Amino acid sequence: MSSPAPQTLAQAWLGRLKDSGYRLTASRRAVVRVLAESDRALNATEIYDLARQRYPSLGLVSVYRTLETLEALELIQRVHQPDECHAYLAAFNGHQHLALCQVCGSANFFRGDDLGALFDRVERESGFQINEHWLQLFGVCAECQQEVAR
Repeated sequence: MSSPAPQTLAQAWLGRLKDSGYRLTASRRAVVRVLAESDRALNATEIYDLARQRYPSLGLVSVYRTLETLEALELIQRVHQPDECHAYLAAFNGHQHLALCQVCGSANFFRGDDLGALFDRVERESGFQINEHWLQLFGVCAECQQEVAR
């Protein structure tokens, strides 16, 4: 599944921010570009460090505010990780799930809704009505497996 080019994605996000009434500050532009160019989930500190290379006077508070805004506009999504509270990456389109590499952090989206039987069992056993789900898998990507084998 192909994603838009990072520059195209960044421009689309900046346009959406502007259309939603947000100013396109240098700090916002730096954060947007870092996220649009990343193929892996980045935590706020990583985003801050990378964005400061573009805009040295960037503050960590600006990073968090921009992340909050981008998430509210559904341009990025929060990714929960076993070893960290959460990270962020470009939001996917439609209903997809996420596989994250625990070595390099790469994020891969995949489709699959064969979870009906599981949901039925959980509802039956718990009495809990399932309305939505969010599936994240953690493991090691093929490239990292090859590196370990060398």
